Amino acid sequence: MTEVNSADQGRGRGAGRGRGARGEEGGADGDPPRDEVAFAGGTRAGGGPRAGDAPRVGDAPRVGGWTRFVTARPRLSLLVALLLTALAVVAGSGVADRLGSGGWQDPTAESTYATKALEREFPASQPNLLLLVDSGRASVDDPSVAAEAKRLTARLATERGVTGVGSYWDSGAPALRAEDGHEALIAARITGDEKTASETLDRLAPSYRGTHGPVGIKVGGPVAVQHEMQTTIREDLTRAEFIALPVTLVLLVMVFGSAIAALLPLAVGIIAILGTNAVLRGLTEFTDVSVFAMNLTTALGLGLAIDYALFIVRRFREELATGAEPVTAVATTLRTAGRTVLFSSLTVAVSLAAMLLFPQYFLRSFAYAGIAVVLLAAAAALILLPAALVLLGHRVNSLDLRRLFRRGGPRTSGDGAAWGRMASLVMRRAPVFAVATTVGLIVLGLPFMGVKFGTADDRQLPSGAPSHVVQQHIRDGFPGSPGGGLEVLAEGRATEAQYAAYKSRIAALPEALRVDGPLVKGGAAYFTVQPRGEAVGDGAQRLVRELRATDAPFRTSVTGTAAVLVDSKHAIADRLPWAAASIAIVTLLLVFLLTGSVLIPVQAVLLNALSLTAMFGAVVWVFQDGHLSGPLGFTSPGSIETTLPVLMFCVAFGLSMDYGVFLLSRMKEEYDRTGDHRESVRFGLQRTGGLITAAAVILAVVMVAIGTSRVTNTKMLGLGIALAVLMDAMVVRSLLVPAVMRLTGRATWWAPAPLRRFHDRFGLSEGDARQPAAAEADEAGGHGEEADDRDRDKVEARG
Repeated sequence: MTEVNSADQGRGRGAGRGRGARGEEGGADGDPPRDEVAFAGGTRAGGGPRAGDAPRVGDAPRVGGWTRFVTARPRLSLLVALLLTALAVVAGSGVADRLGSGGWQDPTAESTYATKALEREFPASQPNLLLLVDSGRASVDDPSVAAEAKRLTARLATERGVTGVGSYWDSGAPALRAEDGHEALIAARITGDEKTASETLDRLAPSYRGTHGPVGIKVGGPVAVQHEMQTTIREDLTRAEFIALPVTLVLLVMVFGSAIAALLPLAVGIIAILGTNAVLRGLTEFTDVSVFAMNLTTALGLGLAIDYALFIVRRFREELATGAEPVTAVATTLRTAGRTVLFSSLTVAVSLAAMLLFPQYFLRSFAYAGIAVVLLAAAAALILLPAALVLLGHRVNSLDLRRLFRRGGPRTSGDGAAWGRMASLVMRRAPVFAVATTVGLIVLGLPFMGVKFGTADDRQLPSGAPSHVVQQHIRDGFPGSPGGGLEVLAEGRATEAQYAAYKSRIAALPEALRVDGPLVKGGAAYFTVQPRGEAVGDGAQRLVRELRATDAPFRTSVTGTAAVLVDSKHAIADRLPWAAASIAIVTLLLVFLLTGSVLIPVQAVLLNALSLTAMFGAVVWVFQDGHLSGPLGFTSPGSIETTLPVLMFCVAFGLSMDYGVFLLSRMKEEYDRTGDHRESVRFGLQRTGGLITAAAVILAVVMVAIGTSRVTNTKMLGLGIALAVLMDAMVVRSLLVPAVMRLTGRATWWAPAPLRRFHDRFGLSEGDARQPAAAEADEAGGHGEEADDRDRDKVEARG
């Protein structure tokens, strides 16, 4: 963990190279920086005082544009922010109770239409409440057991909000009786949306769960699973926040030294989280939002706010260390680090916005939460944080807690000297590092080639969760996988002969085990089809396609667990190319605006995608194949929920670009100043390597805290993204990026003349306008670079 507390020591260039030689940011003798440019503009104001000049009225540094806006009334800005945060707390209260636990289905799919139609016309065909009746040592057919079960069935049928009640004792259906004869089912449907159904379950469950005469009752079914998942996620999220906040504060103190500086990123994160909760609460008035989105709100709210605040506070302290006044230091910080934060937030928001293209509200919810928290974190970092820094000034370095644990005076930072040496080593052996790192990442991603997609079910919950126990009993002990069959809705009047002929055609399908029905009501009927093998296995999915291709004299629609999976996979496959293309195109444009290069944006997209291979490989190896399921405490369903890879890609890709922008902005700043490609790569890693690593470790801590959840999908999301962030910061940014940039040489920064002129006019970058040295280097086309590199390699090899 690198220190970022000290002055600009170890820069290796002194005042002449770092500032005075430029004649723009400060005098060679430590004069205050000259006039700063507006944050959003690119023009520079007139010159400032030179060393030795007599003081004159008006010599105080002037600031413009964005800096003047955010620092004109710092106390008022912070007061307004405090009031808005208090309003957000009120507006966002109770948001978790309004969030849903579903959202994996495509609302426009055939299976969704059939499910809603069956719920309306044949509620008994879509039970979401199951009472598991355990008769103990007696048989479920024992008279006393049957009498009590029938009494409970009749009582349940009279409950408000319940319809379609049926049981083994009423129908005698073999699928509702356990194979050992000691358990049977009462099935019903709780009506209403998720919130209404959850409230009904809360009212009913206590009076049915437990012992009733000769039988014991356990409550399960989809509505119980959803309710328990919501409750578990809320509890786990509270625990994750209690874990992440103190650990994050300790890490920030280790990075900054100053307790005051360490508290600033946490404040930005808390504001972003509370604001996003208020946004989600408002969205629930208009659309469905998944409860899982709250986990992303916490993770990104803390992680990105800390990233942005780290970058800004570090740059501010560096400027203070050169003798700049607080307002001038804020101006320089916003002009440099502020622009980087702006670009970074846009790239992350673009990656998350791609999930809006998918129809499942599970994915769209993460887009809502992610975009809101990213923009709020960036706004707090670019508006409120500068106001706080102006008020704090040099007191931002107060309360250096590290003095309690070290001897002697304060230590100075090596200014990333170790990162600089590593960058030089990597570039000297660029082919070796590029090939080894790429091959290693590809090998780690190979398990993803065997991915199997499935649907989320009760196995997301801990093995001891009551609703999981009920569903596991049904899977293990009941014939024909109750609830795992397919329903075929037939609409349009037909004769008995037509129904019988259609039923015969279904029974002849290779993957059909048994066909029941039809149950006819008015102009509609439905059949129940049990697949051979697993309820959502390959055979069941083939059966869905076979049923949909079977001719019938009426309109048919197929639903069921396997049908929902088939439709979900189709919806994702249909929109995935558009989502990937949108992320790639906008990312290419943003990185071009930042760097002015044609090659760097392409490198950024490809290397970012490569950095995610380890995450996807680990997800399959651990969560699908079940390795480490014991230590991590989850039940592997043998598949990955269809939407999870999309979600993890969008989040992890955005976070990787976050670190990529930090690194590229410093490289671009140095290349614009010197035109030395190799030195700009070394300098960029030297100045940001420690910062990126510290930010990645802190974000990983937050994600691991989320990964302690007892819900498997949340655990997968947290631990998977933590791995992706660490691999990106410690492998891709540290080894692969400098190696690839060394191989591409000075051509890395090339752009055709029209695009170069476009960038000069519209592009933004950390640092000042393009310097003659860089322009001359580009015009030279890299001539003599190989000879210069050979000479430099010889010098580095000698010591």
